[in-house]
Amino acid sequence: MLMPKRVKRRRVMRGRMKGRAHSGNTLAYGEYGLMALEPAWITSNQIEAARIAMTRFIKRGGKVWVDIFPHKPVTKKPAETRMGSGKGSPEYWVAVVKPDRIMFEMSGVSEETAREALRLAMHKLPIKCKFVKKEDLKNMDKQNISEGGEA
Repeated sequence: MLMPKRVKRRRVMRGRMKGRAHSGNTLAYGEYGLMALEPAWITSNQIEAARIAMTRFIKRGGKVWVDIFPHKPVTKKPAETRMGSGKGSPEYWVAVVKPDRIMFEMSGVSEETAREALRLAMHKLPIKCKFVKKEDLKNMDKQNISEGGEA
C-alpha cells in the first residue's frame, strides 16, 4: 500500500477539486496513458489494484509508470463514538485527481496490448477515464494553441 514515509501534518482538511489539472496532464514517460475525466479521490488500494491488473496483463513485457501518489490522509472516527473529542485518526491515504490528469503510463508494448491493459485498470478505478496516445496529445496541444491565437 502506497503512503508517504513522513508528513508535515497528520491531519489535513478535505479541500476541493475545482477545475482541471494544470500539471501532470501530458505523457512524461510512456507512449500510452490513462487520463482521468472526472475529479475524485483515488485510494492507495485502488492505485495498487489498477497497477497489478496492468502488469499481470502485459506479462513482464513493457514498462508501467504510476504518475499519482496518495499524499492526503483521510481520517475517520471510531464507530459508536460520541461527538466532540477532536478529529479522528488517519485511516487511509488518497491521491487527489482532477480531470485531464494522467494517472498511469505504459510503453514497450503494442497499442492493442496497452489499450486492453489500461482498460482492465480502468475497471479498478471509481471514475471515468480514457486511453490516450502521445501523438494524440501533441495534436490536441497544437489545436489548442492555434485556437488561442485566433481568439
